[in-house]
Amino acid sequence: MTKPLKLGMVGGGKDAFIGAVHRIASRIDGQWELVAGALSSTPERARNSAQALGLTRSYDTFGEMAVAEAALDDGIDAVAIVTPNHVHADAAIAFLQAGIHVICDKPLTATIDDANRLAQVARESDAMFILTHNYTGYPMIRQARDMIANGDLGDLRVVQVEYAQDWLAEETDGKQADWRTDPNRSGAGGSTGDIGTHAHNLAQFVTGQNVTQLAADLQAFVAGRLVDDNAHVMLRFDGGARGMLWCSQVAVGNENALRLRVYGSKGGLEWAQEDPNYLWYTPFGQPKQLLTRGGAGARDAANAVTRTPGGHPEGYLEGFANIYSGAADAIRAWNAGNRDGNGVLPGIREGLSGVYFIDACVRSSAQDAAWVTLDATP
Repeated sequence: MTKPLKLGMVGGGKDAFIGAVHRIASRIDGQWELVAGALSSTPERARNSAQALGLTRSYDTFGEMAVAEAALDDGIDAVAIVTPNHVHADAAIAFLQAGIHVICDKPLTATIDDANRLAQVARESDAMFILTHNYTGYPMIRQARDMIANGDLGDLRVVQVEYAQDWLAEETDGKQADWRTDPNRSGAGGSTGDIGTHAHNLAQFVTGQNVTQLAADLQAFVAGRLVDDNAHVMLRFDGGARGMLWCSQVAVGNENALRLRVYGSKGGLEWAQEDPNYLWYTPFGQPKQLLTRGGAGARDAANAVTRTPGGHPEGYLEGFANIYSGAADAIRAWNAGNRDGNGVLPGIREGLSGVYFIDACVRSSAQDAAWVTLDATP
């Protein structure tokens, strides 16, 4: 068995939901071992969290950690950054400049200036940058992407994507809500940044087309909220498709309802994250077909990231695990001299695209939902 790579973590300490998700996902395939961390912005909490996790290498700051780990013969191979958005840029830059690979939670950063600053460092660094858009790791999403690239849907015409939740339907206190509704920590986008970027990324990942123009109507329905909690966005893609994106965190009755529908000249596809092992495919003029993960209709792209036989549910944690396993493979190849890229894994380009999407939504809504052009990203 291949020896696990060594992982560090910034953020994700005590009571941090997403930190636990990353730790579980990184362990699923035995590709990673967590050995070090700067787990909180508060040194005492960082040390307490490290002790609870059995980490002997605990650091008070990510800057201290980057310098120290780079100097060790057995230092970390990569760092997972799972902090609120406003910390992403400085933390990622510190590790990239130290030559340590970065696996960062989305969105890329809180602001465009930070995104561009990070992108420049990433281009100049001798280390990889990977962004954890975990839904791209789901097997039937990989299948949908493969079918569209294979021409099964013909010329793409319509893309409908939505991500609906209800957990912020009222004024809410708590660690998770506090930073997500604070523009100084989340950035200018609320629901657009937190879940809209997932929907935007998924639409582009599956279709292979990029959003070039959009018209957005953003709302903050909860009184006093400083960022949007609902958005309706019309989309124009560079391959000619047209689309609509809805993201909401005030849609009562919805838990984690990410849904994608894509229609072309020869057929259509439908997928829902809350029922992720199924993909509906309808060739024009024929009955609708249910394709299942691990089933007879699953293709190589889906089977490559499938662990259990059909009928055994796989989902959120396994999607993250596919990102981590893909990252381990890409990092090993990179370290061996193969610098061709990271395959289907999201990286700086996808991260920039997400931040530019948020900015375009905010600008469009401020102009009464006028059409705006997204600034070019590499």
